[in-house]
Amino acid sequence: MLRKKQIKKKHLDQDLLDHIRHLKEEMDQLEGILRNSVDPSEKGLYDLAVKRAKYYYMLKEARHRHIHHSSSCSISLRP
Repeated sequence: MLRKKQIKKKHLDQDLLDHIRHLKEEMDQLEGILRNSVDPSEKGLYDLAVKRAKYYYMLKEARHRHIHHSSSCSISLRP
């Protein structure tokens, strides 16, 4: 029974790290678009703010769970 919980926790932790990585990529892409834009739209700025809030919330959750990323991972768990 304990082994089953450990496997489930590892799976959830990996899903969280994957989600953080995906949000970071989306956030970087959107920042690049807005940075190169002459007049960024309000929707673009709003979307960036939402993605940034989700990203930092997920980082906070990872820290709370004491998740350590592997050396091949390019995620900074510190903002």
